Amino acid sequence: MPDVIPENSVGIVTPQAIHFDEPLVLACGRTLDNYTLMVETYGELNADGSNAILICHALSGHHHAAGYHSMADQRPGWWDNHIGPGKPFDTNRFFIVCPNNIGGCHGSTGPISINPDTDQPWGPDFPPLRVRDWVESQARLADKLGIRQWAAIVGGSLGGMQVMRWALEYPDRVRHAVVIASAMKLSAQNIAFNEIARNAIRSDPEFCNGRYLEQQTQPRNGLGLARMIGHVTYLSDELMGNKFGRELRSGSFQRGQDAPIEFQVESYLRHQGDAFSGTFDANTYLLMTKALDYFDLAREYDHNPVEAFRHASCNFLVVSFSSDWRFSPERAAEIVEALIAADKNVAYTAIESNLGHDAFLLPNQRYEQVLTAYINRIAAEISSK
Repeated sequence: MPDVIPENSVGIVTPQAIHFDEPLVLACGRTLDNYTLMVETYGELNADGSNAILICHALSGHHHAAGYHSMADQRPGWWDNHIGPGKPFDTNRFFIVCPNNIGGCHGSTGPISINPDTDQPWGPDFPPLRVRDWVESQARLADKLGIRQWAAIVGGSLGGMQVMRWALEYPDRVRHAVVIASAMKLSAQNIAFNEIARNAIRSDPEFCNGRYLEQQTQPRNGLGLARMIGHVTYLSDELMGNKFGRELRSGSFQRGQDAPIEFQVESYLRHQGDAFSGTFDANTYLLMTKALDYFDLAREYDHNPVEAFRHASCNFLVVSFSSDWRFSPERAAEIVEALIAADKNVAYTAIESNLGHDAFLLPNQRYEQVLTAYINRIAAEISSK
């Protein structure tokens, strides 16, 4: 809980539930007759609507990207390091929009919402989603907010996939695409990790074939284990070694000591799993990881990413992190090479970091310098009009 809200914070923010009555036809062929997006905005939209930036969240993210919901908050939004007055995404100059995606569990229509056909939670009956479904709903959100074209669309990991899909589906509605720690499609290893995590959830006796809300249960053990599996892949070996090493939390290796031994890293992962399972929904986790698996930017372009990117007209910034083995710099290089071959304007930076995939969420001086320099260029474009 902050004693005093920092001057460079967006302060106390209030989410908005924005309802859409126009049916949304999903990529799977099913239709949501109506839906709600939970959204937070920071800063002010200028008179011609040219200073809007869309933030696309990753797998476990949501609309609360910056600031505090109350003075009782234990921590600010998930990207508070980078959004606020004087920060890379400067709310004195830009209007920042961050929605919780459809299928989420933080206020947007998803598996925990009531299915109007049954008056029960959607649960496992919620339609499967693709990244393009999120992009379509975000385009409608832009319409409702009076934003004809985004100054930039920004996202890390799964959010970066949304950014790239935006560039292809709505090339005239985005001027800059900022793709951070992402890839044009998941590797087989990534898909395998996601399936192991999903299996952990489905194997929990409390999962009840996804109908745990109807049964008034929660598969917290399975969801916690899924989070532990994922969290290990988001960190680097160096970071875990530096942070925990082989330090013990309890017990001893002394001869004659038969008390249970627990390493610090075991306790840390257990805490992460417990905390996550208390705030996230298991069906949402299954849905989001499947959307990750399904994404393949060039599938409909004969698996030719150069041809895919020919449909984009915006400028690109691509960022990778040296110790990110889940979305490695090699995957970022593939994006950059395809953009160059498609004759697109692209800037690329590889950030040195020992924080693994989670580096895109955390403070890093070089990272912040790169983002600030690029966003300053966008601000200059707006002011020169």
